[in-house]
Amino acid sequence: MLILSLLLSLALLGGCSSSGQETDETANWSVERLFQDGTAEMNSGNWKAAQRRFTSVEARFPFGPYAQQSLINLAYVQWKDQEPEMALATINRFLQQYPNHPGTDYMLFLRGLILFTPPSAVFSSVTLQDPAERDPKAMQESYAAFDELVHRFPQSRYADDARKRMNWLVNIMAEHELHTARFYYDRQGYVAAINRAQRVLTEFEGVPASEQALYIMMLSYQKLELPDMAADSERVLLANFPDTELIEKGFPNAEYSWWNPMRYLF
Repeated sequence: MLILSLLLSLALLGGCSSSGQETDETANWSVERLFQDGTAEMNSGNWKAAQRRFTSVEARFPFGPYAQQSLINLAYVQWKDQEPEMALATINRFLQQYPNHPGTDYMLFLRGLILFTPPSAVFSSVTLQDPAERDPKAMQESYAAFDELVHRFPQSRYADDARKRMNWLVNIMAEHELHTARFYYDRQGYVAAINRAQRVLTEFEGVPASEQALYIMMLSYQKLELPDMAADSERVLLANFPDTELIEKGFPNAEYSWWNPMRYLF
């Protein structure tokens, strides 16, 4: 009976092991095969499968060029798989572990790109969202990533693209400050409007938004009954924008996305 019981127990254990979790088909794969398979899945747009392969490379073979390149590829496929937060975390981990890696310029560019186009911007062509209505924090972080790329790797293949995006971001961040200044002005918060308009002039020198920023300052000083300051703002406005139509015609019509609550405030 004892022998029979032992045999039954062994049979049950064997049955449990066979009906448990599925075996990993890649368990005995070499690092080369794992990486190549992940690359093939990435090139085919199979983002989930590519993530699994590159994660396995880093976990099983954490040292060497395959692990480093797998981290680079992993950040890319996470971004393409609409997982920007995971992609940013992967990029940050890579930059901490390999600060002098030849792929650092690409990772900085990718970080800037992810923050440059947040998920909310994907539908901007449908919602008609003004880019200046976005959260400025992501734009500032995107600018910082591109700026680091340009300064550390001025000859990088990604540097010219980064510079163009930086110029766009500067204008959009200035527009954001301008929208805020206009909001305060229309709510009779004239001191706050002046402060925001001044930020356009001091932090984003030479941007097109400077014209309306000066006009808001002129109007706000008039409302505050400070004629000398209003005259100074008007003088600077005319000196820098001699063809301005703001003084004669006023603000252009404000257009906001249909979903933006601010459209109901003007």
